[in-house]
Amino acid sequence: MNITDFFVQNDDLILRQSDLDLDQTLDCGQAFRWVRVSEDSYHGFFLGHELTISEEPEEGVFRLHGVSEEEFRGIWYDYFDLGTDYGELKERLSEDKTLSEAVRAFGGTRILRQDPWETISSFIISQNNNIPRIKLIISRLCEHYGGYPSYEAMRGETVESLGYLRSGFRAKYIVDAVSRFNTGELSCGAIGELSTSDARAELMKIKGVGPKVADCALLFGFHKLDAFPVDVWVKRVMAEYYPKGLPACTKGIEGVAQQYLFQYIRAIGKTSE
Repeated sequence: MNITDFFVQNDDLILRQSDLDLDQTLDCGQAFRWVRVSEDSYHGFFLGHELTISEEPEEGVFRLHGVSEEEFRGIWYDYFDLGTDYGELKERLSEDKTLSEAVRAFGGTRILRQDPWETISSFIISQNNNIPRIKLIISRLCEHYGGYPSYEAMRGETVESLGYLRSGFRAKYIVDAVSRFNTGELSCGAIGELSTSDARAELMKIKGVGPKVADCALLFGFHKLDAFPVDVWVKRVMAEYYPKGLPACTKGIEGVAQQYLFQYIRAIGKTSE
């Protein structure tokens, strides 16, 4: 059962959520504006909203510092996808042996409901990159604009003007994405209404955006849970455990399965190294 309960205590909001782990959700590569500030706390941003969230000593209890009930309901409830019953999703995925093990190990992972434009542009930056460097480039972008910029705010940017990012070949892809959204050729609202396959095709009109970046944007920015990003780790898990394709229990929630499997195969890989 998915348990989401909360109350305000001393200007903080206390959240009880049995299917949430901060490390597994905020440091798994789906979002790049979260920083671990202590053993049990993260600090980060969603659009113009700032949050420090900590794990309390009691298992499954979290403190959202300085957050009112109104802010929680209006922003963070949706951001952490607290309206989705991950207990039910995990029960369903556990019909498969490998997924059952992955769910048992990484069952605190949730798919964040991020801003579509931020997710698209962030995953363009992520190409052939590592997480520390991705976060550094994005921090430079946010420092320059005083927060994560909209594509409207970035209108007129050139490869040369983005030189301060030190993002290499990715700058020309960012410029192309900014241009396509500003001209109206692409629209986050329209993409969100399309099927996953059609939405993927739209995003792949952006220079440098292939299936993986498109599927990351669709899963993490548009909450299309059937999007299935494939990187080297997922290729490995597919080759080792699912050479004939994913099991039927993943139908429609392949992206949720991907997150459990992605972290699971990486953990196995690190253990065997």
